[in-house]
Amino acid sequence: MGQGEASARGTTMEGDCLSCIKYLMFVFNFLIFLGGSFLLGVGVWVLVDPTGFREIVAANPLLFTGVYIILGMGGMLFLLGFLGCCGAIRENKCLLLFFFMLILLIFLAELAAAILAFIFREHLTREYFTKELKRRYQGYNNSDAFTTTWNAIMTTFDCCGVNSPEDFKDSLFRLINQNHVVPEACCQRASQSAELAYPSQEQCLSGNMMFRNNKGCYSAVVDYFELYIYVAGALAIVVLTIELFAMVFAMCLFRGIQ
Repeated sequence: MGQGEASARGTTMEGDCLSCIKYLMFVFNFLIFLGGSFLLGVGVWVLVDPTGFREIVAANPLLFTGVYIILGMGGMLFLLGFLGCCGAIRENKCLLLFFFMLILLIFLAELAAAILAFIFREHLTREYFTKELKRRYQGYNNSDAFTTTWNAIMTTFDCCGVNSPEDFKDSLFRLINQNHVVPEACCQRASQSAELAYPSQEQCLSGNMMFRNNKGCYSAVVDYFELYIYVAGALAIVVLTIELFAMVFAMCLFRGIQ
């Protein structure tokens, strides 16, 4: 009798432990599901945002590619969260194994993306943007995507150049427009849609500091998105932690299901 009772208690404890893992697995996958939904929402918002955020991101091909990476990762996390929830509640070993393999691949892909971002970090520096601005910005060529993108950035964020208006010295813009010190996009406006008064425009283009924006766009954009950068970094750490726990719980539940 003693051995039978001990065996029964062991079986009960094992069942309770399995039930606990199952519901923890459900909670973790529900969080993954929410994270995927958030990333999908951010990616779609960037692509359809009417305020021109898509053009701002397009200033750097790496950033623009990152939007599609966010969409892809969001879709995968959305699907995995759904599969994980179903596999945990239904205690389906096939779904759990499929979930484990996919989330392992995603985790390795995220790790590879972080390594690539570190390797190519020089493409996001002030020096890189300044060099590209001097080499490619033309000022008034609406058919050039690089030029129109920079015009949109400087108009949207009320800034001029990467670091300051001095970035246009010895640049392609000055070579093409020898009578202008800064482009029209650097000139101050009363509002985003306001037209420049002729005297103010002439003084701005000739280099008068009173009529132009003197803050660099690198600092302006970083200041604007500083909070979002920290939130995105914290969210990435949370998502990676959740994925690790989800893989552990998936394998434990897979091994515990009879």
